[in-house]
Amino acid sequence: MKLPVIKHLQRSATADQLEATLEVLEAVSDHRSTTDSDLDTYGELITNICGALEMHALIEAGNTPTEAANTFAKKVMGSIDRS
Repeated sequence: MKLPVIKHLQRSATADQLEATLEVLEAVSDHRSTTDSDLDTYGELITNICGALEMHALIEAGNTPTEAANTFAKKVMGSIDRS
């Protein structure tokens, strides 16, 4: 997960575009010829897209983009701390 990438995706793509891209990445990752290296790459992309979708939701709920990024980052760090 890379917050600068997530912020860029949130600013440059709509939630619908991100959802469509997410569906394609999930489908391609299920293909039998997908290697472990491919899965690592797809997983990183999927994680970043999901983060951008979360930020879209936070902004729609009334947060500023900065607040959305901070809330998302705190949520992720909180889930890591509990692991």
